[in-house]
Amino acid sequence: MLADLTAGAVEDAEARASTRPLAVVEQAALAQPAARDALTFLAPAPRVKIIAEVKRASPSRGDLATIPDPALQARLYEQGGAATISVLTEGRRFKGSLADLEAVHAAVALPVLRKDFIATEYQVLEARASGADLVLLIVAALEQDVLERLHALTIQLGMTPLVETHSAEEVARAADIGARLIGVNARDLSTFALDRDLFGRLADRIPADAIKIAESAVLAPADVAHYRAAGADVVLIGEALVTGDPVATLTAFLEAGS
Repeated sequence: MLADLTAGAVEDAEARASTRPLAVVEQAALAQPAARDALTFLAPAPRVKIIAEVKRASPSRGDLATIPDPALQARLYEQGGAATISVLTEGRRFKGSLADLEAVHAAVALPVLRKDFIATEYQVLEARASGADLVLLIVAALEQDVLERLHALTIQLGMTPLVETHSAEEVARAADIGARLIGVNARDLSTFALDRDLFGRLADRIPADAIKIAESAVLAPADVAHYRAAGADVVLIGEALVTGDPVATLTAFLEAGS
């Protein structure tokens, strides 16, 4: 599944490149104002911080919410106390777009993450050209030399890489490239099975100077409390926020992570 999602995302990027060449995207990326400093917004604090996700659908859950106005959704997240906004830009299975990213970035003062299946320099450059402050890099989808190259390019462009892992080996690979934001995704992107305790088993392997992010399997305040107790500095939440009242849900989740 992960290989198919990544291949599809790269194919779609190549289609965009046929009408908007790399040189044009690079020029647009370099012309953007400085990216917002996600490391400051997500720095460890007395209570957990939340990355709130704009997410219409997923391969595992199908349609979640129509979200006709992603900018409004993001403003509600900001009102509710989110520290960063994640925007799914993959179009085939998640029904997102770069237009969503641009709308969200223009609507809030928080850092904005481009969450997609990124495997090429073009995708990193178009993220910055669309206003992204962070870029998701999934270790399982990338050979180590590619991961290192895209991580370096992301930083060179002033953005922050969020390096996502699913195993002890992948955490070690993230540490080897000096990742400052390391996420552990409870969802196995090969099988889509969930393991809420995976973060707790891997947290101690994440370097002390990296921000620890727990991803997936968050539907209730107790899930946030579980991750916080296991050492999470940040929790990334999508489905629970798009299927309920975003402000009330964020308030409850933040209280649970105190």
